[in-house]
Amino acid sequence: MSRLSQAVGEALGADAPLAQRIPGFVTRPAQQRLAMAVADAFEQRGVLLAEAGTGTGKTFAYLVPALLSGMKTIVSTGTRALQDQLYFRDLPRVRDALGTGIKSALLKGRSNYLCLYRMEQAKGDPQLFKGGFSSREQVSQFQRVVAWSGRTKMGDLAELESLPEDSPLLAQVTSTADNCLGTDCPRWGDCFVVQARQRAQTADLVVVNHHLLLADLALKQEGFGEILPGAQAFVVDEAHQLPELAAQFFGEGLGARPLVELARDALGECKEVAGSLASVQEPARELEQAARALRASMDNLPVRGTAWRALDEVDIEPAFQTLAAALQRMQDTLEPLREAAPGFDACHLRARDQLGRLRRWLGEKVGSESPFETKGDSDPTFDDEAPPDTSVHWYELTPRGFRLQRTPLDVSAPLRRHREESRAAWVFTSATLAVSGGFSHIAQRLGINEAVELLEPSPFDWDRQALCFLPPRLPEPASRDYGTALIATLLPVLQASGGRAFLLFASHRALREAAELLRDAPWPLFVQGSEPRHVLLQRFRESGNGVLLGTASFREGVDVAGDALSVVVIDKLPFAAPDDPVFEARLDAIRRAGGNPFRDEQLPQAVIALKQGAGRLIRTETDRGVLVLCDPRLTQKSYGKVFMDSLPPLPITREVGDVQAFFGSQSGP
Repeated sequence: MSRLSQAVGEALGADAPLAQRIPGFVTRPAQQRLAMAVADAFEQRGVLLAEAGTGTGKTFAYLVPALLSGMKTIVSTGTRALQDQLYFRDLPRVRDALGTGIKSALLKGRSNYLCLYRMEQAKGDPQLFKGGFSSREQVSQFQRVVAWSGRTKMGDLAELESLPEDSPLLAQVTSTADNCLGTDCPRWGDCFVVQARQRAQTADLVVVNHHLLLADLALKQEGFGEILPGAQAFVVDEAHQLPELAAQFFGEGLGARPLVELARDALGECKEVAGSLASVQEPARELEQAARALRASMDNLPVRGTAWRALDEVDIEPAFQTLAAALQRMQDTLEPLREAAPGFDACHLRARDQLGRLRRWLGEKVGSESPFETKGDSDPTFDDEAPPDTSVHWYELTPRGFRLQRTPLDVSAPLRRHREESRAAWVFTSATLAVSGGFSHIAQRLGINEAVELLEPSPFDWDRQALCFLPPRLPEPASRDYGTALIATLLPVLQASGGRAFLLFASHRALREAAELLRDAPWPLFVQGSEPRHVLLQRFRESGNGVLLGTASFREGVDVAGDALSVVVIDKLPFAAPDDPVFEARLDAIRRAGGNPFRDEQLPQAVIALKQGAGRLIRTETDRGVLVLCDPRLTQKSYGKVFMDSLPPLPITREVGDVQAFFGSQSGP
């Protein structure tokens, strides 16, 4: 046993400082084993894959070795909310209990920090009120941002609780990698992003989120240097999310919003250079109009699809040509103005970059004969990683915009290379990493060839705390009357529990149907999309007997301990939508390589998703609840056993009477 491993095990013992100084702390053997495995990975600079079931206490299990190791550590979490919880709640408690004086820092992506330069540019800009936030409330929000900017020390927009996360104002007061002026910015010395990075460089432990971690890896490939300082150890919590997020960051995209912002930013720079408006105004107008015209030409397309299908089914190539020409004209117009102002230089580079992205996106369809191809355009993300046929080109439409995206089908190579080049310890952990007790699926997607593996099941008393109900006699999930039969089956369960349920649906259509069928039920109904997410969850918690309806995006976002949530219902096995262009292309690639798409991709991904949904039920040692798995394929198909074997060891019943007895009610429906 290593020195660090022994120290970590003792720190989590019954008589250790954590037990003495943290109220409610209980010694957990599973937590000690996990913490000691993390410590071993740190000391050996190895790789650890660890599934820690809910209740294991994995946060403390990796914080203790990180704090005692003396190693520069990066901890990456799945979301900004988890990042804040870790940094402001968990980390101080453990650090104070251990009495360590290590320096820590919280580092978020640049979109979380106020950009003083862009805020100053927005002041008095008439274009500000043409960008979709001309209401009095939005103007008032801008004024509050300006007032707050003079007193904030960190510049973190999360300090402004009244500012909605989706406010159109954010684009005007934050920077992106595209529009940041870097050291040419006149406010560089006051930049909140720079200051946050400087704090991270001098800290012993830095808390980031996956988006920032992956943005760092992608930016390094493009030659800009890493955002995060070199670390000796990385802990990736909620690691099951990493492969999908990595596919986004190692790809590249082009959207309507960045195009419109480029046009407006170029116009905004004209205030700094006398006489420039005369030459910039018309190209900016053309670019904005071309972006809107392209979106209009795609009106009859499905919401998502591949580039091939888009260009085959609808004659929109002229709109692409117009957009390419507008970007070229903007680039040419800004060329002689580059020396006049740093902002013009940045806009010129953005026009060139976006034109290159557009050409590369179209390249899959039109090939080397494309009128858009030019020599010298390179793809920094893909040159060393993958030939063109290992990525999928696809689009996505929103009511007023579009996104053209190129996504690699396999990100294992860049993830493996960065991990090996870092020469650091890497710990990947989550409550849902394994499938049927094995890590082969997630290891393959993360590019891990050798790792120590640890599977620590949830320590809850499943026989006493939970029950799994598999309703009998439900029709096939694809049948027309499945939704009606489902709600009829669930009503006795909801009556027995007195509401207090979370119903998770595979589609928005099924959610809407269920909401209509439950409209006159005696419990408060909370439906995803009816209110902002955090408001909906808070109202559900406070109701005491509510019924919450959500879809896949709520699978990981519902954390309700106690009596308010005592039933979790999953309507169908969460197989990914077959019409997702990236998923479809990934399955085709597996098939071409001689693999089995269902066994190698669809089934493992669905198992992990089901585990995430089921994990919403029991959050503490005192919770009790019933998991209702409605899909009859669990008992009718051979692969149903893979799902059941991957869940905690819940008692299983097919009798609704057992559910009623569990909740202390023998009454029928």
